[in-house]
Amino acid sequence: MANYVGALDQGTTSNRFIIFDHSGKIVGLDQKEHEQIFPKPGWVEHNPLEIWQNTRDVILGALANAQLAGSDLAAVGITNQRETTVLWDKHTGKPYTNAVVWQCTRTDEICKQLVRDHGQNRFRDKTGLPIATYFSGPKIKWILDNVAPARKAADKGQALFGTMETWIIWWLTGGPDGGSHVTDVTNASRTMLMDLQTLQWDEEILQVMGIPPQILPRIVPSSDSTTWGTSRKDGPFDAEIPVCGALGDQQAALVGQTCFDMGEAKNTYGTGCFLLLNTGTTPTVSRQGLLTTLGYQINDQAPVYCLEGSIAITGALVQWLRDNLGLISSAPEIETLAQTVEDNGGAYFVPAFSGLFAPYWRSDARGVIVGLTRYVNKGHIARAVLEASAYQTRDIVNAMNKDSGVELSRLKVDGGMVTNEVLMQFQSDMLNVPVIRPKVSETTALGAAYAAGLAVGFWSGLDELRQNWAEDKTWHPAMALAVREKYYREWKKAVDRTFNWVE
Repeated sequence: MANYVGALDQGTTSNRFIIFDHSGKIVGLDQKEHEQIFPKPGWVEHNPLEIWQNTRDVILGALANAQLAGSDLAAVGITNQRETTVLWDKHTGKPYTNAVVWQCTRTDEICKQLVRDHGQNRFRDKTGLPIATYFSGPKIKWILDNVAPARKAADKGQALFGTMETWIIWWLTGGPDGGSHVTDVTNASRTMLMDLQTLQWDEEILQVMGIPPQILPRIVPSSDSTTWGTSRKDGPFDAEIPVCGALGDQQAALVGQTCFDMGEAKNTYGTGCFLLLNTGTTPTVSRQGLLTTLGYQINDQAPVYCLEGSIAITGALVQWLRDNLGLISSAPEIETLAQTVEDNGGAYFVPAFSGLFAPYWRSDARGVIVGLTRYVNKGHIARAVLEASAYQTRDIVNAMNKDSGVELSRLKVDGGMVTNEVLMQFQSDMLNVPVIRPKVSETTALGAAYAAGLAVGFWSGLDELRQNWAEDKTWHPAMALAVREKYYREWKKAVDRTFNWVE
């Protein structure tokens, strides 16, 4: 009998395969980083073939670490960096170009053209999204417009588009030999091409973008008992395992944190920062600069929607401090350095390296450090780097409170940065609510595992998943109101200084 579920976490910087038991405990894990390719300023790419090879490697590695065989897994789920876009030849599996990563801003001109006559909210009522470089639709258009073989093949019906879960599922289930070409509702909702109400590709938007519908995958539930096929016997599992769960990474974390009730929220602190609020089975169109997105769908049940606030740079700012400036030699050192000072010394760091995401949506913004005096040292800079994540999160929460009419009462947190005590305490202070870290930190992979496990009956339903969730630590606010508001007021002044940098 299969006693475990596997989940692939296809992230921005690495692939991880994690094996969970019935209680949600990790029994096996392997991880492998992939290359970050920067051909031009603002451009970010990945090699899809490297990611597929690394996927196979980490599956084999995790099984070996757990001393399990592929046949010990009841199902496989996938979670992924959501908007990253790849087009490939359906007969060979060869990509026409490198994957265009969610952070990439090369579609800026395309977005400007789309906005010119109709405004940034041209498609928002249908898709829940503003026009921005972030989403997959403009990335598809860029590839079709700039890579001649891709356009030719797309028009002939020989090309396939996918975000990274689509790419992986296609290969796992057979690739050129009958691989399943699907995307789940959460990832489809990040393309700027799907109608939120119908959960179908929108013909009008496709026409405006010049995207042939035949290249698009079939839209499926996040947890699908009909499954999308099985892994190949000659593949990395050496067994036929149902592939039946998929969620974009942030939605997967929402499921992993068991935020199944309306009004529950989670924030993931990774390369970027992503806060999702469950708004129930009716989409709430934001008037505050947030995104309306799919949270999850289980089989043919009503889909659950979310408001989302996306912050481009949080953990990536710590990496920048390490790699570009050499102020620290490893990411955990940021906390030690920040603890050498009592406060930020008046310094604020707004990391608008590729513009500002929610709630500002300013592609013309660029990063600034303000408030510098001779007093400021590297400890203050380190603290300003950490505080930037907390301030940006408060920006999002303020917008969510206005859109939803519901005041946040607590925040569940996950991701690599939640081990940072300085940041978590400051986050609680900034929001003036408890911040709660779960015992299982790998909530993104766990959410994908839950989606797959639910599809095959490994878990009976949402109540059983709720019982698996357990608190590890809670931070409570301890900052005086006047101090909190002074910090935030100065942060907003710093944000204003980033605007209109790109002419």
